[in-house]
Amino acid sequence: MTVNTTFFSGIGESPSLQYEAMAQQDPSPETLERLERAEQLKLDGKYRDALGILEELLLEDPENVSALEEVADNELSLGEFRRAETAANQAVMLDTGSYTGHYILGFLRSRTEQWAEAVAHLRKANQCKSNNAEILRCLGWALFHAGQRAQGIVTLERALNLDQDSALTLCDLGVAYLEVQNFLKSRALLERALQLEPDNVRAKECMTAVERLTKMVKQG
Repeated sequence: MTVNTTFFSGIGESPSLQYEAMAQQDPSPETLERLERAEQLKLDGKYRDALGILEELLLEDPENVSALEEVADNELSLGEFRRAETAANQAVMLDTGSYTGHYILGFLRSRTEQWAEAVAHLRKANQCKSNNAEILRCLGWALFHAGQRAQGIVTLERALNLDQDSALTLCDLGVAYLEVQNFLKSRALLERALQLEPDNVRAKECMTAVERLTKMVKQG
């Protein structure tokens, strides 16, 4: 039996990587303070206000990779995917080690189901920033849908080990186990997601699918 879980894709949301000041760029104290102010605005959901600060920084220095990464992240949160891609591309062109840039490009490729490209970008992000739960979650999801199912599940398990209370990872892994018809594991993961977030629509829909498919298998 083939399980179609495209509807339950884990790439419908745009979680941010937590900002980290890039010491290798040696920003001035004033620049660093403005970047931190923009980060706080982003965390408060004031994405356009954050973009105002970041755009001023880029007018002063168009090659400010940290500002470009933050622009991409804020645009992603606003659903401005083309603008996010432009900023992320600029960031990785200026700094091939921009893990945030590669993560965002991988995330965007996953949204359009360009799995091979998604895997390439997310692997690069993981090389630059290892043991990051969010990067590993997206990489595992992309690997699974690129046909590397076993590696995808292992990678998702690694992400969950790093962040055991991530409803996103619990749902992604639950869907992956659902697709390979391991209904017991799928159910356990989705139940955990619902314990953490009782109103999680995706987890509820996936749980309904698990129950329906379990009955179908039992009935032969």
